[in-house]
Amino acid sequence: MRVAVPVTPDGQVDPRWGRAASVAVADVVDGAIRGWTVHEVGWDVQHDEGTEGAHHARIARFLREHDIEAIAVQHVGAGMHRMLPTMQVRIIDGLSGDARDAALAAA
Repeated sequence: MRVAVPVTPDGQVDPRWGRAASVAVADVVDGAIRGWTVHEVGWDVQHDEGTEGAHHARIARFLREHDIEAIAVQHVGAGMHRMLPTMQVRIIDGLSGDARDAALAAA
């Protein structure tokens, strides 16, 4: 399963999904992380550039390009709660702490 996690520089779950600077993509197989790649997405800067729809489209492109099946997050807004299920991306929210542990919890 491919899980996306907003991640801080020290490896924690960034509480700001839509404003995250970096997102890790974890490949979880049989309860273990087999791959972990951190992408500098720049959503923290891009969030307020353009419309909300344009920003959601940017996030949707990232999720599709990386074949994401679930996101492990602390919180997402109402718009994301509506959009992600239409993309068949599960939202596992209420997570904090170590980002790798969050990815495993989401898988």
